[in-house]
Formats: sequence, C-alpha cells, structure tokens
Amino acid sequence: MSRIHCPRCHRPQSHCLCPLIPSLDSRTRVLLLQHPSEVNHALNTARLAALGLNNAELIVGEVFKHLPALLNRPGYQACLLFPGEDAQPMQAYGPSDDPLLLVVPDGTWRKARKLLHLNPSLAALPRVTLADGRVSRYRLRKAPGPGALSTVEAVVQALQILEAPASFEALLRPFEALIEGQIAAMGAETYQRNHAGK
Repeated sequence: MSRIHCPRCHRPQSHCLCPLIPSLDSRTRVLLLQHPSEVNHALNTARLAALGLNNAELIVGEVFKHLPALLNRPGYQACLLFPGEDAQPMQAYGPSDDPLLLVVPDGTWRKARKLLHLNPSLAALPRVTLADGRVSRYRLRKAPGPGALSTVEAVVQALQILEAPASFEALLRPFEALIEGQIAAMGAETYQRNHAGK
C-alpha cells in the first residue's frame, strides 16, 4: 500500500514539511525551470524554494513554449543564474536598479545545460553568478566541485545579496529538516561511512 503524500510539499504525510515552509516576500521575482528528472527526487529543493517565496513560480519541462512571455514581465529585468564567461557577480545589481526576474534552472549541471540548449531565449539572457567558495549544507550529495549548491541554497544566497539586509535563511529550514530526516532514515553508521567528511 502506497504512503499518503502531502499534496503541497509532496512529502509522505508523516514527514510533511509544510509547517517549516515560510511565506516570504521578495522584490526579486524567482522563476524556477525544473528538468522533469528532478520532480520525484527525494530532495526536491526547487519546490521548497517556490513554496516558501510568494514572488516565485516553478515550471517543469524541457522546452518552455511560453518562455518569452514569462521573461518579459513589465518592471523586471530578466537574468539567468548560471555560470558563464560573461556572467556578472550578483553584487553588480544594486537596489536602485529594476528588480530582477531571476531565472534558475533546476537539474544536474548536464540537465541544466540541456535546458539552455533547448531554449535559446534562456541561453540569450544575461548571466549572474554567486561568489566562489560557498559551502553547501547538502551533506548527502557529492557536489561536482566547491561552490556547487542545491537550488534552494543558491536562491537564498542570491536573495541575501540582492535584498540585503533582509534575510531569507528561513527558506533553508525545511531543507535542513529533509536532510536530517534522510540521515536518520539511513542510520548514523551508514551516513558516517558514505558521506561524513567528504
């Protein structure tokens, strides 16, 4: 018999994260484009980001037919949170500029690049990046390199820079609970053997 899942956070009802998910306002609009392979991932952090931010939207797919309309929102300047040769550091955007429409691809690096390849209007956006050297709290996934963050962590760090001194740390509460729950489920010994200290 399958477990009952919460219709909002998609977690099993016994592990529902909704009480931990905040309802935060932001000047920045966040558009999360999720590769279909991430939808059923146990740690679907893009969904957590979309649920916790009032000015956010999550769209699942590979080819986004309505993307040009989504990107041309009046009053916002669209940019893509993704590394690249000509990417600007997030700090380059000041509060006096138009608010950003921050487009965040969600998937492995390979899948995210595929989204860019399949959606030329996405690839054509100006790019922004976070500073190097940030450490992920995502203790269960082997990051491809230093500074590789989960989607919700990247969104939080971007908003902390763009909207300082406002804090968006509350978005990480359900994420932390997810990780703690997974570590508890696998047992301390397995966690220590496979993940600790990596």
